[in-house]
Amino acid sequence: MSGNHVLVVEGDTDRREMLSTLIEFVNCQPVIVDEPEVWFDQIDNLNDIVMAIIGDCGNRHTTKQLLRELVNHEARVPVFTLDLPDSESIEFPGTIGSLRFPIKYPQLNNALQQATIYRGEAQRNETSNGSLFRSLVGNSRAVKQVQRMIDQVADSEANVLILGESGTGKEVVARNLHHFSSRRDKPFVPVNCGAIPGELLESELFGHEKGAFTGAITARKGRFELAEGGTLFLDEIGDMPLPMQVKLLRVLQERTFERVGSNKTQTANVRVIAATHRNLEVHISEGRFREDLFYRLNVFPIEMPALRERPEDIPLLVNELIKRIEHENRGTVNLTQAAMTSLCRYAWPGNVRELANVVERLVILYPYGTVDFDDLPAKYQLEGDALPEQITAIINAVPQAESARNLPDTLAKPEEETSQANLAESLETLPEEGLDLKEHLANLEYMLIKQALDEAAGVVAHAAQKLKMRRTTLVEKMRKYGIQRDGE
Repeated sequence: MSGNHVLVVEGDTDRREMLSTLIEFVNCQPVIVDEPEVWFDQIDNLNDIVMAIIGDCGNRHTTKQLLRELVNHEARVPVFTLDLPDSESIEFPGTIGSLRFPIKYPQLNNALQQATIYRGEAQRNETSNGSLFRSLVGNSRAVKQVQRMIDQVADSEANVLILGESGTGKEVVARNLHHFSSRRDKPFVPVNCGAIPGELLESELFGHEKGAFTGAITARKGRFELAEGGTLFLDEIGDMPLPMQVKLLRVLQERTFERVGSNKTQTANVRVIAATHRNLEVHISEGRFREDLFYRLNVFPIEMPALRERPEDIPLLVNELIKRIEHENRGTVNLTQAAMTSLCRYAWPGNVRELANVVERLVILYPYGTVDFDDLPAKYQLEGDALPEQITAIINAVPQAESARNLPDTLAKPEEETSQANLAESLETLPEEGLDLKEHLANLEYMLIKQALDEAAGVVAHAAQKLKMRRTTLVEKMRKYGIQRDGE
């Protein structure tokens, strides 16, 4: 699992101490190696290393050997070399980049974001069912605390209660707990207690026998049986009716249950993870939740922070969401720094779920395009004071699109539009001095949209048919390029 440890291989004592201090400053734990000749022969588990910094290993041969071991290791550790002023830098295939010594805070922070993106991509490629398992994305202090708690409790049998607002990613935490436990090869079975009517919840959890009630034409296994040997995730446990709370408490205490309509007792070898956005202590005081069940579930509480409490994670989340959509072959989109900055200012009452919806909407509106500040939905267009340096550094670290407002003069001034003949000629040969491909494609798109509108007498729907795109997509592109509608 991607943890918060940073591996440092450096022979110089002063540099080691300086690097350790800086790494601790960014809420990470330094893992120091001062004898690489011995250490690289003992590489075992590097899964909790978020990145590695390789400095002076004594000689170039030892350094290259260590780099080769790390780059080719199955843990896929992101590796940075240390660029020292008095020595020749080493470029090695597979490393992410180099860090100039002495390292400053923004430089290290940028490297951490790049490493997080790299590890997230590697984890996504190695996960067979990407639609189910989602990595816990973020590098904020709050997310690192959640990661540490997952590390501590994942491989135990303790019941876990995950708290947090709707949309914060409580199921992501639950899936991580299962994935990094000894039960990972057994089923992970989620149940939304708030989405199942109370009278059906008992049958859903424990199963039923044929004829147990009207409509029970066959016997059916419940979620406890389906999760045998694995993990049962009870989402929105705060919405479970009181009668079912009593029956769940019995299962947690005795590890046994019966199907509805059966007297046969079955053993439940299941780890229970529960989650809720409710304040269960308030529910207890109001008589809506059993106190004894609360203490059974609340053995190890994990609180998932709201997105507004970790704005520095928004650029990483946006990047992850876009990569996920690309991986599912549903398109892609680029965001400018102005657009990303605006998203970081928003309070996100719907948390990560709301952010995911916005990214998906942008991909639909601007397929393979660039989204600038003015292209965001109105409620997400927020201006204000400069963001903290830490957030700005992260935005700069995540690859961004150039501003869509920095259009070439041919787009900004209609009277200077390039003729169709010149445009066609420019496609035939590449100028000796080269060209800006992004600018050239923007020119081409602008000209083709104008031509289609002219041929359609300004009717947007007809122009969209000519360009084989949806009318709403064409309207958004017209707005991006400042093209006015002449008719409908």
